[in-house]
Amino acid sequence: MVDDTRRRGHTAGVKAVAAAAGVSLGTVSNVLNRPEMVSPLTRAKVEAAMASLGFVRNESARQLRAGSSRILAYLMLDAGNPFFTDVAKGVEEAARAAGLSVFLCNSNEDVEREADYLDLLEQQRVQGVLITPIDQHSSRLRTLPARGTPVVVVDRAIDDGEHCSVAVNDILGSELAIAHLLELGHERIAYVGGPLTIGQVVDRRDGGRTALRKAGRSEDDLIEITTGALTVAEGRGAGQRLAGLPASRRPTAAFCANDLLALGLLQQCVSLGLRVPEDLAIVGYDDIEFAEAAAVPLTSVRQPRQLLGRTAAELLLDESSNPDHEHQRVTFTPELVVRTSTRGTA
Repeated sequence: MVDDTRRRGHTAGVKAVAAAAGVSLGTVSNVLNRPEMVSPLTRAKVEAAMASLGFVRNESARQLRAGSSRILAYLMLDAGNPFFTDVAKGVEEAARAAGLSVFLCNSNEDVEREADYLDLLEQQRVQGVLITPIDQHSSRLRTLPARGTPVVVVDRAIDDGEHCSVAVNDILGSELAIAHLLELGHERIAYVGGPLTIGQVVDRRDGGRTALRKAGRSEDDLIEITTGALTVAEGRGAGQRLAGLPASRRPTAAFCANDLLALGLLQQCVSLGLRVPEDLAIVGYDDIEFAEAAAVPLTSVRQPRQLLGRTAAELLLDESSNPDHEHQRVTFTPELVVRTSTRGTA
């Protein structure tokens, strides 16, 4: 006989489950929340009753009682950039291991959109927020933890004593890139990146300047080609601008703030008949999967993308559950992966 509750299209409640299994409401609650406290035989009876009745746990009610959800959120900078989706995979690994789900949100480098998402996530009482912020000095990064929502900053190093952060040493990464190009004999090197409101863009530029100083060169020798975003389209535009310079002033190498810019620059060079690396050597940053698969395999600074996400999520989980949690600043070391776009095929 079909249960009346199911026939009417309503979800069975815990009372119906308790009655069907012949146990108390407390036992059903323990099966849902503390299964280790229930004997295997009793737990199997309750789970069989749940399956028979089509019981679906009311997570909203549990969240109301607990004051928070079993959800982490990752507010990324640009969902169109494979770097951030790879970071999100690491976040999901850690969340699933802890029995939690993940909300993925995309600020798309838009300050208002970022603020709207932070408001929504706080209202939803997520267990914590991971964020790659547009502005690491935003007051919202302080107000959320003060009101009970932990925040961990991803892909930006923050040492303010108020947050955990997980990042890669971008200064060192860009030093490796520029030092590599100097070793190959390049005198005129462009830095392609923007906007300068994004901390990573500034750090990678500053690291390039540091490499020039260490080599006894003026930091002004780094020719800046500022872009409006970190996208393939902006990389193509930068390529058009570089190609328009007189040959005597045109850079012979370009270091890009991320791989999407570098891939766009590479595409534009090929379409204009410029040879890579003979006419223009190109280095990217992130070492996304498409870097190696490009028409001219791209030299790039590699970041441990999934490890970044997994480490950040583990710190957030500890902060949300451990009263003795201490904030940490975790910084990973980047690696230069040299490919054809700088070395050629020889």
